Amino acid sequence: MAEILSDKTSVRKNTKRLNKKSTRVDLTPMVDLGFLLITFFVFTTTMARPTAMNVVVPNDSDTTTRKPVCSACVLTAVLVEDDKIKYFEGDIANTVIYETSYEGIRNILVNKKRKVREVRGNEKEFVLIIKPSEKSTFKNFVDITDEVTINNISQYFIDEATDREMKLL
Repeated sequence: MAEILSDKTSVRKNTKRLNKKSTRVDLTPMVDLGFLLITFFVFTTTMARPTAMNVVVPNDSDTTTRKPVCSACVLTAVLVEDDKIKYFEGDIANTVIYETSYEGIRNILVNKKRKVREVRGNEKEFVLIIKPSEKSTFKNFVDITDEVTINNISQYFIDEATDREMKLL
């Protein structure tokens, strides 16, 4: 709070009195406001922590617990340039390669899960292999993993596209 102190001093008897006033500003409320702002910014920065997606990497040393995967249950999606996905079912040696966008991949995943459920009796046996190419972006990878989460695909793998696959694509 501001405070005004008045000292009455007279210069001479016959002259007018000159009142000198000194002001003193109390900065205690300003310090309180500063601490409140610091507390607010520290609190809000600790609340907004970045989140990361967990990727489970299998241990290659244990081969006894692996189950063979049927080739009809596998869908391989290769992320290519211009926000496109090239995909094929089964082995690349004797299959047709299709192309779609990120808007169309959801229908393809749903249809593949339905086919696996009809053939094998369990949609959990559906396996998606994601292969980002050198020309795909990180946004493309995030989009395809979002589709995996949305479609509740329990088995998916991230692999590198081989030279043979890139030549055929």
